[in-house]
Amino acid sequence: MKSLLYFLAVAVPLAAQGDFLTTTEVERIREAQDPNLRLEVYASFAKDRIDLIKNLIAKDKPGRSLMIHDALDAYSKIVDAMDDVTDDALERKTDVDKGVRAQERVETASLVELKRIRDSHPRDVDRYEFVLTDAIDATSDSLDAAHEDLGSRMNRILARQKQEEQERKAAMAPADGSKPAADSKSVTRSDEQKAPTLLRPGERGPDR
Repeated sequence: MKSLLYFLAVAVPLAAQGDFLTTTEVERIREAQDPNLRLEVYASFAKDRIDLIKNLIAKDKPGRSLMIHDALDAYSKIVDAMDDVTDDALERKTDVDKGVRAQERVETASLVELKRIRDSHPRDVDRYEFVLTDAIDATSDSLDAAHEDLGSRMNRILARQKQEEQERKAAMAPADGSKPAADSKSVTRSDEQKAPTLLRPGERGPDR
């Protein structure tokens, strides 16, 4: 039952991953129901993107800038997806230490490579500089989270979730704190009989 609930929780995000994962990769993620395994699979995809970018940078061929741009963009989205998997697992109080360590190893190596590319100033860097910077920032932020104690990270996530729930309830409550007005359909028969009348004592109204 627990695995079914986790599958339902991640099924919707999977539908949005077609723009940065291949069909085969989507299937591999779908099959990796355990969050630790899913993180390891995502980490392998991140490494694949970095390897592709390194190969493209090493070969100064026409048209490579678009492929580098798309690979960097996909890499950043994979990093975000790994963070989402970790947060979702921690919300369910699931141990993901093994998966996070795999993510940390790949991201540490990736950050070194991304900074090396930035500092080498490739001739066409202006065409993908923005996504390169975004990839570096995303990796740095993700590594900071990975270095955080998982227990503390879980408590922070649960506290944020509780606060969001309280804010949601507060937003639904009337501004003056009053209770919602009673529905007119809820008026009882006795209330109708107590309504003011113009009949004199002893007179009867028309039959109903």
